[in-house]
Amino acid sequence: MFVANHTSMTDIMLMLFVSKNPFVFVGKKELAKIPLFGFFYKRTCILVDRDNPKSRRAVFESAQQKLQQGLSVCIFPEGGVPEESKVLDEFKDGAFRLAIEHRIPIAPMTFHDNKKRFSYTFFSGGPGKMRVKIHSLIPTKILEMEDRRMLKLQTREVILEELKNPTV
Repeated sequence: MFVANHTSMTDIMLMLFVSKNPFVFVGKKELAKIPLFGFFYKRTCILVDRDNPKSRRAVFESAQQKLQQGLSVCIFPEGGVPEESKVLDEFKDGAFRLAIEHRIPIAPMTFHDNKKRFSYTFFSGGPGKMRVKIHSLIPTKILEMEDRRMLKLQTREVILEELKNPTV
């Protein structure tokens, strides 16, 4: 289960570049409306309508099928891009529920520069490096569903610490 902080539209491309394992994204359905990008996005992602509980359940089932097929799943657990003033939003449960249920490790990644390179603010950003810190796997084999909050907080802390004190 790949999880990373979400800061920019380039996060998706960087995740594809960094990962050597085949995977699918879980992403919000609104992005499928973006011209050209949306065409590819809806064919390569599990789409979720975050306002619809039925859609969230369907995402869980689709992700389970992909995991059973041997694919990894990538989720940006913040559920969106944080406000400009925030470093990292709180994480939602989905990635951690799936990881515990399927006994697959969490693979946390920290994206440092994507917002500087290509933010959601038009006419901002510019060329430069895009650093990624790939953290050690967080095992889930012995965890139970009631441990998901602890797993979520542990994963968030790994990413937040790297954002505050970069090692790359």
